[in-house]
Amino acid sequence: MPEPGRGNPVPTEIKLRQKSRLMEVTFADGKRFELPYEYLRVYSPSAEVRGHAPGEETLQMGKRNVEITAVEPVGNYAIQPTFSDGHSTGIYSWDYLYELGEQYVSLWAQYLSRLKQAGASRDPLAEAPSRPKSK
Repeated sequence: MPEPGRGNPVPTEIKLRQKSRLMEVTFADGKRFELPYEYLRVYSPSAEVRGHAPGEETLQMGKRNVEITAVEPVGNYAIQPTFSDGHSTGIYSWDYLYELGEQYVSLWAQYLSRLKQAGASRDPLAEAPSRPKSK
């Protein structure tokens, strides 16, 4: 997060890099973050992902190939992306985008650890392996 007394972070540019599935966000303080679409999706600030209280979070699985299909501005303080899996309820404030950029390494490691503990995968449909057919 920005240092106290420095004001809220404000992006000066947001670019979607569709081929590499990255959202590039440049802030007025000169910081620039490349945030993978998958990372943005699994850390969506929506109630669907975060729940309504601590401990109600829903682990997002199978999001490795998710794309951002649209981004809408929300006032002068946030964006609301639409993801290729239909998710579109997360409102990403400038503060939250900055926080996601600053904490990328630790948050991504936490996510991968949670997936491993759950025996889940980043790959779509990997959670439900098919059974061999009997003859």
